[in-house]
Amino acid sequence: MSSFIIEGGHRLKGEITPQGAKNEALQVICAALLTEEEVIIENVPDILDVNNLIRLLMAMGVEVHKLNKNTWSFKAANINPEYIQTEDFIDKCATLRGSIMIIGPLLARFGRVSVPKPGGDKIGRRRLDTHFNAIQKLGAELVFDEKNQLFCLSADKLKGCYILLDEASVTGTANLLMAAVLTEGETIIYNAACEPYVEQLSKMLVRMGAHIEGIGSNRLTIKGVSRLSGCRHRLLPDMIEIGSFIGMAAMTASDITIKDVSMQNLGIIPESFRRLGIIVEQQGDDLYIPSQENYTIESFIDGSILTISDAPWPGLTPDLLSVMLVVATKAEGCVLIHQKMFESRLFFVDKLIDMGAQIILCDPHRATVIGLGNRFRLRGMTMTSPDIRAGISLLIAAMSAEGKSIIHNIDQIDRGYENIDIRLNQLGAKIERIK
Repeated sequence: MSSFIIEGGHRLKGEITPQGAKNEALQVICAALLTEEEVIIENVPDILDVNNLIRLLMAMGVEVHKLNKNTWSFKAANINPEYIQTEDFIDKCATLRGSIMIIGPLLARFGRVSVPKPGGDKIGRRRLDTHFNAIQKLGAELVFDEKNQLFCLSADKLKGCYILLDEASVTGTANLLMAAVLTEGETIIYNAACEPYVEQLSKMLVRMGAHIEGIGSNRLTIKGVSRLSGCRHRLLPDMIEIGSFIGMAAMTASDITIKDVSMQNLGIIPESFRRLGIIVEQQGDDLYIPSQENYTIESFIDGSILTISDAPWPGLTPDLLSVMLVVATKAEGCVLIHQKMFESRLFFVDKLIDMGAQIILCDPHRATVIGLGNRFRLRGMTMTSPDIRAGISLLIAAMSAEGKSIIHNIDQIDRGYENIDIRLNQLGAKIERIK
């Protein structure tokens, strides 16, 4: 297990370019399973979750080539159906949350698939009902192998129908969309997630020959085709990393420019940070965050305490609430952070409290942050990263703290952030990686 040693108090200065989007990468790499032809994906981030998924596809028989630093070629012409029943396949799937999205492509192409309960962050209940209920409506049969803890899906023939999702699940929508494009007839998905990454997946599938209407909305109409061709696709910049850099600049009073952010796909993220008092300036397709010694949290118009909560797109992504919570500790004023989706994601606040932050954990979903501005600074300490987003939030806290901090289990951070220590050190941070 690796760790970071962070010397706090260093300001950052310069430009940084966000990596390709992790969540989009997991979707579109799985979509390469839908065709026998070559699929080329650009701007792929070099992170653990993505690399593990690529290794899984290689083990399945997909021909994979790394064309340059962030461009990969996939050709799924000779998938080994026997491997999909092996213990090695099950073990690889069980360690990776993104493996759930191989269900739609493999079922559509081969008529059967078995997967274990996927791994990933321990941030609370992440139910799979949306995935399985929707795909069953297309005609798949689901059997749970209790002995081996496997979900086994099979279908002689999938047939399109009207499907109302019980929640606007991003991965659930992606899985169903990938199954529907090779399903006979018309499929209508209502209450579909409409995040930019689902929109990107939809556009990629259209370039492969799929017929999809309503892209970017919560109602998708898919007319099934018999086969798909290859294509070339480029990932968007990672909105979560962009938000993390905004928070990092605020906490360390740094002066940084985030390059090529794809502003039209950031939604309300910049405005949400502005409500915490952070100056975020758009310069073309870049974001400039000037150095601020202090910032003040807004109140609602009636004078009540600001509440920041997650919501389905175009609402605020839940992946940034941990970062915003940390950023609020240095602000002047109070804010209620309401994490609606995951009941364990706020449990890392005990580490921030030990560092000196004024936070009241109201319940598993809500925390009130009392920002003390420049009247205090967090103090360095030793801690362990529980998940990707809490990990980057603890790193931000450590970078702004007095003295040295140690963060263990940084493999969690590496799952979502490419060479984060190297890139931040180039801007002036003092982060040492140790084994």
